[in-house]
Parts: sequence; C-alpha cells; structure tokens
Amino acid sequence: MAENQRDELAESLNELFTNVSAMIKGELQGTGNLLELLEKMNIKVAEEYNGFGDVAAGLRVFVEQLKAKNGNFDEYVQQIDSIIEQLTKFEAQVSMLDKYVSLLESKVHSAYQVSPSNNHTC
Repeated sequence: MAENQRDELAESLNELFTNVSAMIKGELQGTGNLLELLEKMNIKVAEEYNGFGDVAAGLRVFVEQLKAKNGNFDEYVQQIDSIIEQLTKFEAQVSMLDKYVSLLESKVHSAYQVSPSNNHTC
C-alpha cells in the first residue's frame, strides 16, 4: 500500500508539475504574443512619426519660402507707399495749378469782356 500511495503521490506530483509547466508555458506564450504585438505597434508608430518628420521638414521649407516671399512683398509695399506719397504731392500740385489756371481764365475772360466793349464805344 505504501507503494500505491507513492505511485499516486508521484502521479499527482507529476500531474501537478505538468499542469504548472503548461500554465507557465501558456503565460510565457501570452507574454510573447503581447511583446510581438507591442513590437508591431512600435514599428507602426515609428513609421507614422517618420512620415510626420517628412511633413514637418516640408512645412519648414514652405515657411522659409513664405518668409522669402514676404520679404519681397515688403519691398513692393515700400515702393507702393512711395508711389502713393508721390501721387499725393502730385495731386496737390495739380490742384494748385488748377486754381491758378482758373484764376488766369477768369482774368483773361474779364480782360476780353472789358476790351471788346471799349472797342465798340470808340
């Protein structure tokens, strides 16, 4: 009987070790699967961030181009401001000339009105 008990105990221990071994193997397999999934996710995220890096580099170049164009526009804006200033001065001169011409017209007109009437009376 002692041998039967030993055989049962050995079988029970063997079954226990087999079950514990299967459990550990399953846990390790699950952990391995999780690590494999994590690796795939890391690769995917790295690919996306690599794409973002390319986009960011492209945006940086675009911003530099816009800055260069903006500098060119500043030059044009200064030229336009200068032209507007010159036009304002020109308009003031034209206005003065217009007043002067109007004054001359009225003097010439009044001179012609005075002269012909004097000639008729003579």
